[in-house]
Amino acid sequence: MLTATAAGATTTTGCQSATVQYRIVDGDGNRVGADWTSQGGFHLWDTAPGAVEVRLAPGQTVGDGCRYPVSLAEYTTEGSSWYTSGHQTLVDKATVYLAAADVADSKDAKRTWQKLSVKTPDCYGQIDLYGDDVIYDGKSEEGHGPVPYEPDGVVTPYHLIAAWNGGDKPCTPDEPGTPSPTPSENTPTTPTTPGTPTGPADSTPPAEETTPPTTPEPSATTPTTTSDVPPLESTPPATPEPSPSGSTPPLAETGSSAPVGLIAGGAALAVAIGAGAVYTTTRTRRT
Repeated sequence: MLTATAAGATTTTGCQSATVQYRIVDGDGNRVGADWTSQGGFHLWDTAPGAVEVRLAPGQTVGDGCRYPVSLAEYTTEGSSWYTSGHQTLVDKATVYLAAADVADSKDAKRTWQKLSVKTPDCYGQIDLYGDDVIYDGKSEEGHGPVPYEPDGVVTPYHLIAAWNGGDKPCTPDEPGTPSPTPSENTPTTPTTPGTPTGPADSTPPAEETTPPTTPEPSATTPTTTSDVPPLESTPPATPEPSPSGSTPPLAETGSSAPVGLIAGGAALAVAIGAGAVYTTTRTRRT
């Protein structure tokens, strides 16, 4: 039985992981660089991939209900490599879902395949091709995940297939030429006490000098890559209500129908018979 996921796709319990192939293409769909490959590598691409075609590698058997999400995401970074990437910010993301119809065949040389496109970065950036549809932007809502962050060893996205790091200049969030704010003429000033020396606003004595913190060494954690993509998971069923068990706990056997009640009733009957016997014996003696 097929169940719908949040993304509207379906899957079956018999789906297995599938191998994804990819290649970079230009705006006209022409191949750029190497042809179809399943090779992973965090620094595999020498140039930023603006568009990537994806398909399932030939020779695989994929069920009709199985779907495999593949995403391409672009981030701005603080450096041109993974070890200098620092804080990252998600800029663009695209996702497609591969199915049995996307398994390659020897007769598919001129076939059109599903394509993923993101914005071309113009500063330090990172582009990831990965095998799920999660949005790694640091939000906590369902369908979101942590932003990649090398200093803390946050090696997202998960199910990474291939990636690129590069750029030749820092990313500036503010537009060039934006004037910095200046104090307003109507800003109230604090009156000075007579005899207090006056000076420029920045005449505050400097704070005590401290030793600057040591720059942390780059971690040895490099995101691992694999072209094997797990199938889209189905929504788990709601937790079923507990059903009554065939065995009854011992503490439940204290009701009127439990053996304890029969024992108590038997004891009461025995007491009554004993009392009757005593009464009969006493009356006989008096007679």
